[in-house]
Amino acid sequence: MALLSLPTLGGFRLQTRARQAVEEAVLSLAGPPTTGPEGPAGSQPLRGPFAGRLAPIRPGRIGEEEIADLRYVVSGPRGYLRVLGGMVRANQPWRLVPGLSKALAAALATGAVATVNSTIWTLATSLGTSRLVIAMVGSVALMIGWLIVDANLWHRADEVSPEASKRAALYNASTIVTVGIGVIVCYVGLMVINLVWALFILNDRVFASTTRTPLHATEYWTLSWFVASVATVGGALGSGLESDEAIRAAAYSKREQERRSLLRDEHGD
Repeated sequence: MALLSLPTLGGFRLQTRARQAVEEAVLSLAGPPTTGPEGPAGSQPLRGPFAGRLAPIRPGRIGEEEIADLRYVVSGPRGYLRVLGGMVRANQPWRLVPGLSKALAAALATGAVATVNSTIWTLATSLGTSRLVIAMVGSVALMIGWLIVDANLWHRADEVSPEASKRAALYNASTIVTVGIGVIVCYVGLMVINLVWALFILNDRVFASTTRTPLHATEYWTLSWFVASVATVGGALGSGLESDEAIRAAAYSKREQERRSLLRDEHGD
């Protein structure tokens, strides 16, 4: 019997890579037994193309109490990046936005109010591109940090060892990337919604009399950009109304939720 971990295949071309890995595993099991440094008698090392196509792969260490005959693991920076991509793909970060209904409602409400606020008009027209970028990065980082801290998504190593530290770093990196992609998707969506709302609701004469700036395409874009940052902060505050379980369900795949739940039960958290 062979067991294949899909995240180790990376985040792209998963079906093709899975088919190749299964073919190689079947050929390894069906081939003549060998004895050598790669594994004990009864196992045959996977062929070269498997390692070349999928990731830097090397034979893994097998414990005395394990019943496995042969194990292959990814190694090196390229291998860890591929596993990280596979873990993020498995988490499906695009599910984060619809999964956080209260945070999304708070963000939309904040954006709708901010779009018709004259103080926001004045700030948006007076801020330069660099400050708008800083506001965007700051709001996105605040949202990511708030979700991770509020829902206790940060993984702590269960033992003091280099392997446990690497494993915890990989889990936390996948959490940051997953939540980050979801928040960025939410930010882009807020920009589009705010732009449509501004096109519908704003009056060019009122805007010009308040800001001393004509309401053209650039002003619409700048206002929508700045309002998206303000709305993202409002969404971060609104996410506090979400339960930890709802945030975990939105951020993680079913398998990852089960794994983390098992770890919490083992440590009595």
